[in-house]
Amino acid sequence: MTDLSVTIGSLRLANPVMPASGTFSEALADAIDLDRLGALVAKTVMPEIRQGNALPRVAETPMGMLNSIGIPCKGPEAFIRDAIPAFKRFHPPFVASISAGTVTAFAHLARQVGEGGADVVEANISCPNLEADGHAFAVSAAATAHVTKALRAATDGPLWVKLSPNAPNIAEVALAAEAEGADAVVVANTILGMAIDIDHRRAKLGAGMGGLSGPAIKPIVLRMAYQCARALRIPVIGCGGIASAEDALEFLIAGCRAVQVGTATFRHPGAMIHILDDLDTWCRARGIERIDDLIGTLEPFEAPRLPPGEDLAAE
Repeated sequence: MTDLSVTIGSLRLANPVMPASGTFSEALADAIDLDRLGALVAKTVMPEIRQGNALPRVAETPMGMLNSIGIPCKGPEAFIRDAIPAFKRFHPPFVASISAGTVTAFAHLARQVGEGGADVVEANISCPNLEADGHAFAVSAAATAHVTKALRAATDGPLWVKLSPNAPNIAEVALAAEAEGADAVVVANTILGMAIDIDHRRAKLGAGMGGLSGPAIKPIVLRMAYQCARALRIPVIGCGGIASAEDALEFLIAGCRAVQVGTATFRHPGAMIHILDDLDTWCRARGIERIDDLIGTLEPFEAPRLPPGEDLAAE
């Protein structure tokens, strides 16, 4: 079999495949062997008890889905009491995804879940920053640096920072996270979008807009992941539209050290296991003994040089 193991900072994972936050729970153990995954990433927890957004919260699109869940949760105490022990029954490292509306709340929550037993803290900084008129931390390099510095001071364990694809320059934001002590970045969260019910002339989501995920966003996020991997010294974890081994391989070849699978699991609970099996099959067919040998092997190309403010138009 192919050696699928990878390193993310100080962590060595059995393989590069893990779930994306919000798309996975320990109940999936009834469908797949969770011990086969590289890591286990829980649904995001926030500092307060939350009911979530108005219904409906999910709308299917031709190439993916929109969601506006609103991160319902029972709070950190329940998470530490119930969720962490449930996940720690399994062998892969447990990643606690956290989010908060202020820097202070982020730091406090990181300390709580770290002391509560999480192996990794994944900080979802795509949420609104209540101290900056609701603008997400991850759309600003300065805000990202501020919150990452506080998070780093709050935990000695591995710290992953999950970025937003809505940032105007995601590599710049990723560099800010790296400079303040992040051990890895996750690229990226969902892309803001919407859908309309034309018969009733209303938004298909109760909150109006939501996050687009699935195959539709893969080329966009793949480009962002490549840009971040090329700019950073710390590992990049790719997340966005990954539904097959071929998708995962694109991200690995672009320079990511691991991938997260989200929407595909909703369509097929065994998606991550199929990706793992197919990665092994693909590598063995080509005589590749270690998946690590593929990471960052994209052939160099000359990117178009454009005047400031101009975009490359398809012709």
